[in-house]
Amino acid sequence: MARSKRAVQRSKKKAVKHHRKRNAPAKAKASLMPAEPTPVPTPLTHIDPRGEARMVDVSEKGATDRIAIAEGRVLMRKETLDIVLEGNAMKGDVLGAARLAGIMAAKRTHGLIPLCHPLPLTKVEININPEHSLPGFLVQSTVKVTAKTGVEMEALIAVSIACLTIYDMVKAVERGIRIEGIRLLHKSGGKSGEWNAGG
Repeated sequence: MARSKRAVQRSKKKAVKHHRKRNAPAKAKASLMPAEPTPVPTPLTHIDPRGEARMVDVSEKGATDRIAIAEGRVLMRKETLDIVLEGNAMKGDVLGAARLAGIMAAKRTHGLIPLCHPLPLTKVEININPEHSLPGFLVQSTVKVTAKTGVEMEALIAVSIACLTIYDMVKAVERGIRIEGIRLLHKSGGKSGEWNAGG
């Protein structure tokens, strides 16, 4: 009996050694495999190292002349476009109201976009041109300032509100009017210099 017990113990030990020997190369191979690369996030100036939103400190920047131009389109039926151009909209001067709304909105951008700086704008111009090929209107804003930060958001806000005002003024005639293609076309000034949209 004692001999048979010793024989069983020896066979168990051999089985354990064999199992360890078989698994050792796999473990070593796994340890030699390169670790997955850690993705490096793109630095966003409005996000601090803790991932929290912040207002960018521009106190060390120099004031430069800055310009931003943005555009948007308001698409409608030909009949609706004709009503606006003929001055027969129920609410009155559609394009005049849209221009004023865009100018007012640009001046209030810092109150609408939480992390924007209040800026002493020197120019806000809204151009609204009929485009019969759409049909509808092409709306373009130009905003200027001499400051430590740019006016891209002011230009985009101006276009957005001008387009929305056109919709509001003529929605009684056509509720299916579409606002499309709001985008920045140009910016200049500051450390990053000039930028122009392609296409």
